[in-house]
Amino acid sequence: MLGASGLKLLKTGFSFTGFEWLVLAVGSIVAFVVSVFAIKFLMDYIKKHDFKAFGYYRIVLGIIVLTYFWFF
Repeated sequence: MLGASGLKLLKTGFSFTGFEWLVLAVGSIVAFVVSVFAIKFLMDYIKKHDFKAFGYYRIVLGIIVLTYFWFF
């Protein structure tokens, strides 16, 4: 978000409207809060479980992606 916002600032010459600043601020705050909860959940999961489920998920997803690109 920081990179995209910086690029838009450069392109528009730092002329955001008030509403665009509000949307940017709310989006940044929501993204931060969600990421904190997601990281906390994943860290708690890792403390209690191993990476087997993640490994199986990646293998199955890899097979699905390869099959998709093989036939389409």
